[in-house]
Amino acid sequence: MEKLVGSGHAPVNGLKMYYEIYGEGAMPLVLIHGGGSTIQSTFSNLIPLLSAHHKLVAVELQAHGRTSDRDSPELFEQDADDVAAMLGFLKINKADFLGFSNGGTTTLQIAIRHPGIVNKIIVISASYKREGMIPGFFDGIKVATLDDMPDSLKAAFLKVNPDHERLQVMFEKDRSRMEHFQDMSDEDLASIKVPTLLMVADHDVVTTGHVLKMSQLIVGARLVVLPGIHGSFIGEVGTVKKSSRLPETSAELIEEFLND
Repeated sequence: MEKLVGSGHAPVNGLKMYYEIYGEGAMPLVLIHGGGSTIQSTFSNLIPLLSAHHKLVAVELQAHGRTSDRDSPELFEQDADDVAAMLGFLKINKADFLGFSNGGTTTLQIAIRHPGIVNKIIVISASYKREGMIPGFFDGIKVATLDDMPDSLKAAFLKVNPDHERLQVMFEKDRSRMEHFQDMSDEDLASIKVPTLLMVADHDVVTTGHVLKMSQLIVGARLVVLPGIHGSFIGEVGTVKKSSRLPETSAELIEEFLND
């Protein structure tokens, strides 16, 4: 069982940003969850595998889980600035970053906006343009309600923050962000110069062709396509199969990339 080394709230940019620290290591690995998620709902199956060899700093973003909200919309650029500020609070000068789904897009923004704090990035099941999502994705977002949110994600939020109004606010902000998703440019992606690992499932909500294009824009990027659906190969609580060994496979691939 992984050991929680520390946790707390960092005062950054008008937020009280919640974080947890696991394991030990010289180069921290920052974990950034997906939309509508918490640290545990995205990473509970990956943390025990990675913390055996790395210091992990897992965060919860604006309005998610145990992190407070502010009177402003959610933006990937702002999330990137918040995470960078949190690392400053923790006196971490450089780190590796692993982001899943929306957290992957935030990770791209960290590499673009704060390259000085980035050693390597791992971007899992994330897009940089609207065209990268499967057909019908944005049509579904327009009409989505809280009832459409996976029960596993609602339960994970309420377990750490039993405020139903906060859950509703988080859902509305997440939905609005995706409904008004703004494309990043090819030049933005090409500006990323750090070692990059891109991972996607073969039946993901992000198309494999889109992630292939990303791998061609980021010089030297590596691409892994694994079987499954969105989040299943890293053990995301709503999609992982209990008997699956894919989280272990993913952890080994991440480990090899970080140690290379």
